This record gives sequence, structure tokens and C-alpha cells, in this order.
Amino acid sequence: MQKPEWTKLESYVRYPESTMEVRSEDFCAEMLRRRTVRQFSSEPVSRSVIENCLRAAASAPSGANLQPWHFVVVGDPETRKQIRNAAEKEEHEFYHHRASPEWLEALAPLGTDEHKPYLERAPFLIVIFSRSYTLRADGTRLKHYYVNESVGIATGILITAIHHAGLVSLTHTPSPMGFLNRILGRPKEERPYLILVTGYPEKTAVIPNIPKKTLDEVVTFV
Repeated sequence: MQKPEWTKLESYVRYPESTMEVRSEDFCAEMLRRRTVRQFSSEPVSRSVIENCLRAAASAPSGANLQPWHFVVVGDPETRKQIRNAAEKEEHEFYHHRASPEWLEALAPLGTDEHKPYLERAPFLIVIFSRSYTLRADGTRLKHYYVNESVGIATGILITAIHHAGLVSLTHTPSPMGFLNRILGRPKEERPYLILVTGYPEKTAVIPNIPKKTLDEVVTFV
């Protein structure tokens, strides 16, 4: 592999500590407003906004900089309908046959079931695929490293960017998700990671009143 040229870090901006305090507090407050939504409006969303969010996501760090992700943005209504039908079929099996009693008990406060109308109603589904390898021009494979970690980081940035833009999202992971390769025509080296439902919230949207853990519960300073 050809070695990259090295250049001086010029994009970094160092702020005074007082500014850092304000910026970190403001960002925290903004992210604490982020909520997962299940009632989506059918109102159109600008494609350029989605493209900007995806550019941000694609800037994520990755193992050996191999960027093992691919994003498929589904706006076509018929394709969204196909995805909904296939997902609901798998979700019916999950809720009625596959899920353990403990899992169903954990999901009960959220009121979820096999019906997923938002997959058809929201203007965009962003289907995220992880890539275990890339095919070189000579047909050999270039293995990717830390795939799940890398795609997870990119997905987190994408969720953050969507919220920052003024939209809402929902992570959806029907299992298994192989139908997405078939419907979207993706190659076998790509594995569906999740569906990110994206759009505006319905005016009558509601969210469960559930808390996040406190900082003391999730953080240890050593």
C-alpha cells in the first residue's frame, strides 16, 4: 500500500479554557434534547441536508483508515414499502417466536411491536452497511479491521449530525436483515448494520418519559 504524504495539522483550533467550558456545555445541552422518535411526518427533507450529514459521518475515524461503511439513502416510496413489508415479517417472528421473555419485558415500556409504519412514512431511510473487505482491481481482497467499531462511530456521528440539522431519527435493526441486500442490490461483502429512519417528527409525536443514567453511573475517573 502506498504511504500517504504527511502535512502539518492546521485544521485544529485551540480555544481558551473559558470558551471550552461554554462550548462543551452548549453541546451537551443540545445533545440532551435529542430523542428517538417513532412518529414521523411525511414532510419532504432536503437532499442536500442529508448529504451534509453523511459527509460528516464519513469523516469518522476507522481502522487503518479503510472506511468500512456504505450508506444507502432510500427515498423512493416503493422501495420504502418493500423494506417495511420485509422488516415487519421479521419483526413478527421476533415478537411472537424469537424474543426471550426477558427481552420482551425490557421492550415493554417502549410499547414497540412488529408494526413499523415509519419505515414507509418517513421521507428517508438511511441504510448503513458494514464492509468486511474491499475487492481490489485484480480480484484479491483487502481485509478491513475494527469494522463494527468503525461503523459504530460513523453511525453515532450521523445521528448527531441529523439532530444538529434539526431532524429526528430512529435506529431500527430487524433481525435478520439480509433482505436489505436483496432489495437494495448490495454485494455480499456488505452486511446490514442498521436502518436509520430520518425526517421531521409528526406534530402529535410522543416520547416515553424514561431517564438516562447519571454521569456517576456511567463514568469513572482514575
